[in-house]
Amino acid sequence: MVMSDDALALRAKFFRGLADASRLALLLALREGEKTVSTLVDETGLTQSNVSGHLACLKDCGLVVSRQEWRHVYYRIADDNIERLLSVADDILTENAQRIADCVNYRTVKE
Repeated sequence: MVMSDDALALRAKFFRGLADASRLALLLALREGEKTVSTLVDETGLTQSNVSGHLACLKDCGLVVSRQEWRHVYYRIADDNIERLLSVADDILTENAQRIADCVNYRTVKE
């Protein structure tokens, strides 16, 4: 089955969003439940402006949702599909970690 260019572009955009280390760190932190920006700053080591910007991106793309309670905004993963995707990614990494680490075509963020 060959996909249209639009369908491929949409999938590529989705995976590029997940490929950003900061956004991925936020999603992984949110797997434990809803959190505020300040909690995410503490847990990820990212700056407040960085966390806020990436959360806005994740929210715009429908990957996280928020709710406001007085002065605090709480973020959480949007639905079980995102959690399921992260879980499948964990399984794939467990089975293929060394091959992925050895791949010379893609560099990690810290390299």
